[in-house]
Amino acid sequence: MTPAVTDETFEREVLQSGIPVLVDFWAQWCPPCHMIAPMLDQLAGELEGTVAIRKINNDENPVTGARYRVMSLPTLMLFVDGEPVQALVGARPKARLLKELEDALSR
Repeated sequence: MTPAVTDETFEREVLQSGIPVLVDFWAQWCPPCHMIAPMLDQLAGELEGTVAIRKINNDENPVTGARYRVMSLPTLMLFVDGEPVQALVGARPKARLLKELEDALSR
């Protein structure tokens, strides 16, 4: 299961991370969020040590979502050195997500 962060732990777990972090902004009522959850759990294991994957419930932690202007769910936001470098809105297949991550990290 992908580890969760909150408004209170976001800075420590994401912004201060020594490796890139892909954050899944999700909500309980969001069907596409539930569709991609198993794939993100799988990727968390596959990418361990290179990219951390965390999830944050946007309804329960509104401060972080507002800070990064999350308007639609799911939003996957990639943070590198504490800065958001890419936001991906909506569900997508694993291969496409991996390609988008690879492209963002090679810039």
